[in-house]
Amino acid sequence: MPISVRLLLACALCGALSLSRADAPGPLIPLADQAPAPDFALTDVDGRTWRLADYRGRVLIINFWATWCPPCRAEMPSMQRVQAHLARDGIALVAISVGDDARAIRAFLAEVPVTFPLPMDPDSRIARRYPMIGLPTTFVVDRAGRLVYSLTGQQDWDDPAFLEQIRALR
Repeated sequence: MPISVRLLLACALCGALSLSRADAPGPLIPLADQAPAPDFALTDVDGRTWRLADYRGRVLIINFWATWCPPCRAEMPSMQRVQAHLARDGIALVAISVGDDARAIRAFLAEVPVTFPLPMDPDSRIARRYPMIGLPTTFVVDRAGRLVYSLTGQQDWDDPAFLEQIRALR
């Protein structure tokens, strides 16, 4: 296929994605099927186990990220800033590290200290169960345990529209 046709198709796809996103009520994209969130039980660098079941009845934000992913690293400070506000609203945040080991996460935490859970998915076993195409990807799980929103790419977590969408699920 000629390069001009490929570029035209790529532009059309980007435009279609922009239009579908513009129709959304905020930065998060509603998920039509609202399937149950795939279960997980993962440990963090300190050996603590984090389970999806521990969050039943609460709104949960699940962010998939990796230490080697520049956009993932870039959004972590804004995630940390809003985490305390969300916790006061009864909303939990878990950032699942995909493909990293404890050494890589400890090195990351030395540079970017965060206080929310960072469970590890070293073999991507859990990440593959979620409908995502890249990192970072964020999902919002409602109080009934269903995936209701998603977002692929770096997010400004301080964005009021983003926070409003999440808080509306309380």
